[in-house]
Amino acid sequence: MDRSRHSTAVGVATTADGGNEQGDWDPREVGDDQVQAYDALRARCPVAHSQAQGWSLLRHADALAALTDPATFSSRVSAHVAVPNGMDGAEHAAFRAVVDRCFTPQRVAAFAPELRRIAGGLVAGIAAEDGPVEVMTALGEPYAALAQCAYLGWPAEVADALREWSADSQRATRARDRAELDRVAARFDQIIVAELDRARVHDSPRTLTHVLLAEQVDGRALTDGELVSIVRNWTAGELGTISAAVGIIVEFLARRPVVQDLVRAQPGLRQPAMDEMLRLEAPLISNRRRTTRPVPVGGRTIPAGAPVTIVWPAVQRDPDVFDDPTVFRLDRDPADNLLYGRGPHYCPGEGLSRLELGIVLDALLEALPPFRLAGEPVRASAPAGGFVEVRIERTQAASNTPAQRQPW
Repeated sequence: MDRSRHSTAVGVATTADGGNEQGDWDPREVGDDQVQAYDALRARCPVAHSQAQGWSLLRHADALAALTDPATFSSRVSAHVAVPNGMDGAEHAAFRAVVDRCFTPQRVAAFAPELRRIAGGLVAGIAAEDGPVEVMTALGEPYAALAQCAYLGWPAEVADALREWSADSQRATRARDRAELDRVAARFDQIIVAELDRARVHDSPRTLTHVLLAEQVDGRALTDGELVSIVRNWTAGELGTISAAVGIIVEFLARRPVVQDLVRAQPGLRQPAMDEMLRLEAPLISNRRRTTRPVPVGGRTIPAGAPVTIVWPAVQRDPDVFDDPTVFRLDRDPADNLLYGRGPHYCPGEGLSRLELGIVLDALLEALPPFRLAGEPVRASAPAGGFVEVRIERTQAASNTPAQRQPW
């Protein structure tokens, strides 16, 4: 790599290893297709520096090393500690145990009937439409919000407030508007506090929110600040990634009828197929770390105390790990797929996420005949992944004759 000058699709670099004004790239200039831009950046500058993101890791091996070495790549990336995402060591382990108890296999499995009800209702609305349907607003966003509310035991009407918060948060993040981000965060915290208070007043039916209120760490009850942080962290991650994942899966199947036919015919292939789709098109763009010491990575030295960003679309399509990295294949080693992370901060909701995506895909394929894209999808802009618009229609167009018109 020539560190003195890089001309790339994502910005122009100036000098060497990071102390320069512009860095190797500008994350704000990735263009309309983030995935291809990150592929190009990884090929030219696999450890790239920018003012906005610090040091970006774009190779699978570098990301895996960072994820599994929390002593060097700390999760304390902000002055505001996130519980438990922004913790390390024994402190993280103590609070992570609380979160893990919220996602036991038994609790997740017991949630399946409610997920089927939510997915079935939304898919029935899609099936009733005669013309094209926009999937993100009709399915992805409401499914993620309704599922999150149901899992926590919150009223379904809170889902609209969660969707509004998610949209506002993404807009403020893209605009780098710190004041607006603080206002949006405060509004979201108010939603959580209201539901904690509701659970304190109404002891029945028992919900996951009641379970959280009864939790302890080091022999003491959790503070409201800790409870809010726990719920904020997993809700924020859940809303964005599940919604994005639904859009990615539907777009992929609508664009590739052969794969759609395959998963219709062989339900046992649906989970590995979804993992591969989400490797090709990451629903989450990045995670952050901070170095605790100078560390050599990819021929460069990241200084102590430097922000580090793991860029998932690049990591998950690294040709050093994945043969034909842009090709859909079901013969890959699942251990290479970092969809749910690795190390002490791996996603605690992996089981729930797999269940949510599996149930919504089953509902779609059972209720809808073969479908295709109805126009080119609109990709999301950083920091969001996936798509903001995916329109689909039945492959066989319905007749305009009222007597012959049929729903999906």
